Amino acid sequence: MTRLVYPFDRFYAEAAPLSRDQRAWTPEDGPLPALYLGHGAPPLLDDPVWMNELFTWAQGMPKPRSILVVSAHWEHAPLSISGTAAGTPLVYDFGGFERRFYEMTYPTPDARALGRQVASALPDATDLHEHRSRGLDHGAWVPLKVMYPLADVPVVQLSLPTQHPDRLLDLGRRLAPLREEGVLIIGSGFLTHGLPFLRRDDWLGIAPPPGWSRDFDAWAADALARGDVDTLAAYRDKAPGMPYAHPTVEHYIPLFVTLGASGRPDQPVDTTIEGYFVGLSKRSFQVT
Repeated sequence: MTRLVYPFDRFYAEAAPLSRDQRAWTPEDGPLPALYLGHGAPPLLDDPVWMNELFTWAQGMPKPRSILVVSAHWEHAPLSISGTAAGTPLVYDFGGFERRFYEMTYPTPDARALGRQVASALPDATDLHEHRSRGLDHGAWVPLKVMYPLADVPVVQLSLPTQHPDRLLDLGRRLAPLREEGVLIIGSGFLTHGLPFLRRDDWLGIAPPPGWSRDFDAWAADALARGDVDTLAAYRDKAPGMPYAHPTVEHYIPLFVTLGASGRPDQPVDTTIEGYFVGLSKRSFQVT
């Protein structure tokens, strides 16, 4: 029987050698950037264009010593971290996809040192709890499987403890010194996420993006380009396309952790990925 070759298989064959040879971060490189990315869902791994965009982004910086992800898919207070043991099983927090996505793995190395670094950066979080059996959810492992396909970088998730922009900006500020230690800080969400309002033609990719998605994306792009964090924080009142673009806000608000981790949340951002996936904005950026 002929084995099907999926887009990720082709991608991996080409990307793995490049990732293996990627130069590792050193202190001479200075702080790594902080990223906000649209993490997609398992079908990202069937999208050659998007995979190339994410991998090219990762290749454009030194390979980090470790990665800290705040994902839309783990809202939990008080602050908590995922399991730090090597190869902690993944969380398959999605439904309705092909079986192969539930059989994918991403066995990252021991991340206990990163867990200690996070605890040191948050000394007031005296009850920072490690959920030892909780692995990476798809907001972390799906994009990282593309960006660092060898799973050779320690990764820890930090829970999203609040929906309040100012508190998330402050959380990012407290995490910012980790960038000087070779930690790549990622806020993982989706700039628009109105899944209930997508049309059949959106899912099939044969229609222009919905107006609410395009309007919200343009509004956010303008505010990000101007470093207008106050406008971004007032999205409930000021953003066009609401509440359709975000009927719930967990995919938008990781953006504030990223901006806070820059140390200068009012600086213009460097947009790295634009466009749409099933009508949703893929806009992703980095701050330095």
